[in-house]
Amino acid sequence: MNVLVVNCGSSSVKYSLFRMPAGEGGAAEVRASGIVERIGLEPGRIRHRAVCAAGDSGPAEAGGRTDERDVAAPDHEAALALMINALSRGRLAVIAGPADIQAVGHRVVHGAEQFTGSVRVTGEVIRALKEFSALAPLHNPPNLVGIRAAQRLMPAAAHVAVFDTAFHQTLPPRAFLYALPYDLYAEHRIRRYGFHGTSHRYVTEAAAGVLGLPLGRTNLITCHLGNGCSAAAVEGGKSVDTSMGLTPLEGLVMGTRSGDLDPAVVFHLVRAQGMTPDEVDDLLNRRSGLLGVSGVASDMRDVMAAAAAGDRRAGLALDIFCYRLRKYIGAYTAVLGRVDGLVFTGGIGENSAEIRERTCCGLQPLGYVLDAALNAAPSRAPRDVAAPGSRSRILVIPTDEELLIARDTARLAAAAGA
Repeated sequence: MNVLVVNCGSSSVKYSLFRMPAGEGGAAEVRASGIVERIGLEPGRIRHRAVCAAGDSGPAEAGGRTDERDVAAPDHEAALALMINALSRGRLAVIAGPADIQAVGHRVVHGAEQFTGSVRVTGEVIRALKEFSALAPLHNPPNLVGIRAAQRLMPAAAHVAVFDTAFHQTLPPRAFLYALPYDLYAEHRIRRYGFHGTSHRYVTEAAAGVLGLPLGRTNLITCHLGNGCSAAAVEGGKSVDTSMGLTPLEGLVMGTRSGDLDPAVVFHLVRAQGMTPDEVDDLLNRRSGLLGVSGVASDMRDVMAAAAAGDRRAGLALDIFCYRLRKYIGAYTAVLGRVDGLVFTGGIGENSAEIRERTCCGLQPLGYVLDAALNAAPSRAPRDVAAPGSRSRILVIPTDEELLIARDTARLAAAAGA
């Protein structure tokens, strides 16, 4: 089964095409991937990578072959049509046409309380996504536009929605409710939803395998660290708490987001500084975090380089980042009691030995003891970097959200006879 995974943002479409195994135990194969950027702008741009193109006579080249060029992409439907053309025409084609795509998995940011898992896209699902747009105004509308356009371009395929919020729908009320008047939850569903759920779920399942434990008996703290960052407490394979809240702004320090903040700061900025609500929103979401503190960049690599060169504010940004994460790990350790593994994932979590070391420094009394040599050794494979005597294992697991979306999509499509 060929499964196309699509992630529609406000001005881009990311995609990956998988060949899924026919039975249990087989490995999924990435056939192609790419991105159409600058949708609605002139010029747009497509970058397409074929791992094993139709014209290849031998084994796929390492890393595949790539085509990158300017294109006209006035809207999402045009972008998806460009994607299909890249997949099915020219020297980097991997399929004959859209009919070769049996199922399409759509990443959807917000599923509210209604969707606790991935679902086939129906008219009812479309209507629900419209209702949820107020909860994720920057993300759900382009997700929905992408679904509708893909349905028109690939009408014979099964379409599946996979929600970032779904994994966290197992949070108990004590974790997801804010201490606000209860009517705000009952009438407006103001509560903690959590995000990055697809990544947290993927590394949870992978960590259970690395540890050799049944998923239902696995307790973890998972840390997804990238430009956006979140942590989750996982008990028996299920999320019981997470750092992001009603929106992805709450929780850890991020590239441009502040994370946790005294709500009265907002009132002060509006009343004393004369800022509008939109200006405060922009400040907290796009001009804070690592960028705001360091004054250097939102990219952790640039901040670390500046700190190493002696930039005091960059060093302070790193301290705040690791301190906030360490506090969440301590809190979630108290929530879980027994932690089988502390998991680092995402671009920062997977690649920065320094951030892992700085975060774990001081956590030894809680049972987290890092092995410096294992932590520093480069590897792209899932690995345990804890010292032999560490009570909890410390795992570095590369996330693969697209693969999990493809698996869910193939499973639901097969169940429906697609």
